[in-house]
Amino acid sequence: MMGADVLSAVKPHFPILVVLLPLLGALFCALIQRGTLSWLLTACIAFVLPVISGLMLFDVLKTGQTITYELGNWEAPFGIVYKVDGLSALVLTLITVIGAVIMPFARRSVAYEIDSHLQSWFYTMYLLCLAGLLGITITGDAFNAFVFLEISSLSTYVMIALGKHRRALLASYQYLIMGTIGATLYVVGIGLLYVVTGSLNFDDIASRLGPAMAERSGPVMAALGFITVGLSLKIALFPMHVWLPNAYAYAPSFATVFLAGTATKAAIYLLVRLLFTVFGTTVPFESMPVGHVLLALGLAGMFIAAFAAVFEENAKRMLAYSSVSQMGYIVLGIGLANVSGLTGALAHIVNHAVMKTALFLALGAVVYRIGTVRLGDLSGLGRKMPWTMVAFAIAGMGLMGIPGTAGFITKWYLVLGALEKGWWVIVFAIVLSSLISVVYMGRIMEVLWFREPSQAAEKAKDPPMMMLLPLWVLALATIYLGFDTRLSVGVAAPVAEALFGGIK
Repeated sequence: MMGADVLSAVKPHFPILVVLLPLLGALFCALIQRGTLSWLLTACIAFVLPVISGLMLFDVLKTGQTITYELGNWEAPFGIVYKVDGLSALVLTLITVIGAVIMPFARRSVAYEIDSHLQSWFYTMYLLCLAGLLGITITGDAFNAFVFLEISSLSTYVMIALGKHRRALLASYQYLIMGTIGATLYVVGIGLLYVVTGSLNFDDIASRLGPAMAERSGPVMAALGFITVGLSLKIALFPMHVWLPNAYAYAPSFATVFLAGTATKAAIYLLVRLLFTVFGTTVPFESMPVGHVLLALGLAGMFIAAFAAVFEENAKRMLAYSSVSQMGYIVLGIGLANVSGLTGALAHIVNHAVMKTALFLALGAVVYRIGTVRLGDLSGLGRKMPWTMVAFAIAGMGLMGIPGTAGFITKWYLVLGALEKGWWVIVFAIVLSSLISVVYMGRIMEVLWFREPSQAAEKAKDPPMMMLLPLWVLALATIYLGFDTRLSVGVAAPVAEALFGGIK
C-alpha cells in the first residue's frame, strides 16, 4: 500500500521528472569525476526513465486524454506547459527505452574509447543530451523547444569531440556549424510566429493562426519555411545531411549508438508536431506546399544516400549514409499526406531506432575487439565473432525490409500510403531503394562471412556479455516487431488518425 501511495503522489509530476532526473544526474556526474560511479548513476537514471514514460504512454492510450503539467502553476499560454499526448508519449518511450537498453554496453565501450579523466564528463554530456531530447518531446512551448534543442546539440558536439579519432574534433566542428545554422533558422521561424500571433505556446499559436492568415499569410508561410529547413538540418534530410556521416563515423561508439537511435527522431517529432498541430490547424497539411518539397527530398535521400553507402569502405560511414536514406523513408511517409503514409513514417521512427541502434552496437563491439571498422579489416569476422555478427545480420535484414522483420512492416505501410494516392511510381521507388539497401548490406555480409579472416580479425572474439546483451535485445526486437506490431503500428496508427483529424 505504501508503494501505491508513493506512486500516486509522484505520478502527477512524471512530466517534469522525465526531464529533471537526467539534468540532476548530469550535475552529479560533473561533480563525481569518477568514470565507474558516473556510469552507475547514469544507468540508474536511464533505467528509471522508461518506467516513467511507459506509464504515461499507458495512461494516454487507456484514457485518450492528454497529460498536462503547468510549470510553476502558471497557466498556458503565460507559463510553460509540458504536454504528453499519443505522439509525444510514443517518442518519449522510444528515447528512454533506447537509452536504458544500451547502458550495459556503455561501461566497457566508454572505458575503452574515452580517457579515464574524461569519462565522467562524457556521461555528463550524455545525460544533458538525453534531457534535451526528452524536453524537445514533452514541451508545449516553441521557444522552450529551441532551448532543449540547443542543450541536446551542444552536449552532442562535446560527445563527438571526445572521440580519440584524429577527425573527431573536425566532425564535431562541422556538426556545430550545421547545427547552429539549423537552430538559427528554427528560431527565426518561431520569431515570425510570435510577431504574428503574440504567443509561443503551441496550442495558442494554432488557435491564433486562423485569424492571422487572413491578413498576414506571408510571414506565416515564411515561418513554415524557416522552421522546416531548420529542423531538416537537424534531421539530416538530404541534401542537408553533410554533417552526419563524419559525426557518426568518428564519434565514440557509444555516442554513435545513442545518437543514431534517438537524436534525429526527436527532431522529426518536433517537425511533425509543428506541421500538423500548429500549422495544420489553419492550413491542412495536404494543401501545404512544403509537403511536396518533403516528398521530393525524401525520395532523393532514399536513393542518393543509399548509393553513397554502396561505395563506402568505412562500415560506420556506410550505416551513417544508410541513416540518411532511412530518414528519407520517414519524410516520404509524411509527404504522402495520408493516414497510411504517416502511420508508416511514425512506425519507422520506432523500427529504425531499434534496427540502427543494434547495427551500431555491433560495430561498437567490433571497435572494442579490433579497433577498426574498415571493411578490409572486417574480413571473416563473422566466424570470429559469431554472436555479434548474427545479431548484426538480423538487424541488417530488418533494414533491408525482409518480410518477418520490423523494416518490412513500415515499408508496407508506406506502400499502402502511395497506393491510396494512386502513385505507382512511389511504390516502385520504395521497392527499388530497398534493393539498393540489399546491395550495401549484402556487401558487408559478404565481407563478414565469406572471406578469410584478415590480420586484424585473426584473434578477435565476441565481446563480454554486458555488450552482447543490449545487441541481442534489439536484434530480437527487430524480429518481434515484424510480427507483433502493437508497439509500433498499434500506437502510430491512432496517432496518425488524430493528427489528420486535427486533434491536438
